[in-house]
Parts: sequence; C-alpha cells; structure tokens
Amino acid sequence: MYFLTIILLAPGILAALTVHEFSHGWVAYRLGDPTAKAAGRLTLNPLAHLDPIGTIMLFIVHFGWAKPVPVNPYYFQKPRQGMVWVSLAGPASNIIFAAVLGILFRILLAAGMMSLNGFFANLIAFAIFINLMLAFFNLIPIPPLDGSKIVGGLLPDRYIEAWDWFERRGFLFLIGLIIIGQMTGGSIFGRTILPLSEWFYQLFTGHRILL
Repeated sequence: MYFLTIILLAPGILAALTVHEFSHGWVAYRLGDPTAKAAGRLTLNPLAHLDPIGTIMLFIVHFGWAKPVPVNPYYFQKPRQGMVWVSLAGPASNIIFAAVLGILFRILLAAGMMSLNGFFANLIAFAIFINLMLAFFNLIPIPPLDGSKIVGGLLPDRYIEAWDWFERRGFLFLIGLIIIGQMTGGSIFGRTILPLSEWFYQLFTGHRILL
C-alpha cells in the first residue's frame, strides 16, 4: 500500500516542484535577470531543480524543498517590485497547473476514459492537490517562503529594516512551527492551507477530494 502511494505521489511532486522553480526563473529572466538561464535552470527537466535531501524529506515527513532558482534582483529596473513578481510566479504557476489538470480530469471523466476511483484519476487527483498545497504553503509570509518575499517587496520603506531582521531568522521560526505540528498533530499550516486546497480542488475538478 505504501509503495502504491509513492507511485501516485511521485509524478505530482516532481511536476509541482519543477513548474514552481522554472516559473521563478522564467519571470526573473523576462524581467532582465539572466542568472537562472546561465545556471541551466530555465528547463522543465526535474533533475535540474530537485534537491535530493529535500525530495526525500517530502516523502518521509511531508515537508521538503527543491533547489532554489538563483535570482539577482539588481538586474531588475525596480528590484523590490521585481522580486514580488518573481516570488509570486512560483505559487501562481502551481495554481494554474492545478486548474489545467482539473480541466483534464473533468474531460477524461466526461468522456468515460477513466473512472472516478481508478488509478489514473487518483494520479491526477494527487497532482492537483500537491500543486495546491505547495502553492498555498509557499504563500505563507514566513522566510524563506515566497510569501515573505512578496510581503517584503510591498512593505513601506520604514519597515524594511525590521523585515530584513525577520528574514534572516525566519527559517528557524518556520522549522519550529513544523516540528511543533509534527509533535502535536495540530499543524497550524494544515488548519490554514488544507481547507483552501480542498476548496480549490473541488472548484477545479467538480468533485470532493478523493485522497
């Protein structure tokens, strides 16, 4: 049973992480930053984006990471605003990808090409849900998540110094919250991003979540 779950999870995880990181690099490139392209990261090849330890952690503790795409905001005409768009690109691409998969899900069901509880339906369902969870998790405004960079780019100048201080230490805060959630079984992230992901899943597929 666990092996089957891994088979169902793996394509969705690989696709979600790849689309997410590629989108960061692509938007940065469009804004004038060639760093990601020079590093070979403007590709949809998962091997270019995966961090071995981060990927393994995803399967073990359901928290992991890909290799961050290198971005140099000094190439942007407006560095802070540019980083907002680059940071937003990752989560936005995952939501768009989930929506496209949702359309595919509906078409295949309507055409009778798959059953609602069949293997292929579950494969697509996992991919949709993983993309949504990744998107909403990354929008949380805690460093080093994308949400923190979005907030940092939108804050008035007088708050930048305080936010920079938080940026340098936020990773410890994030890890602490994750550990507490694992120990207590009451993750604050699960209580926030899970309902959002389930709502969007139903919106995109027309069905309650199958997982």
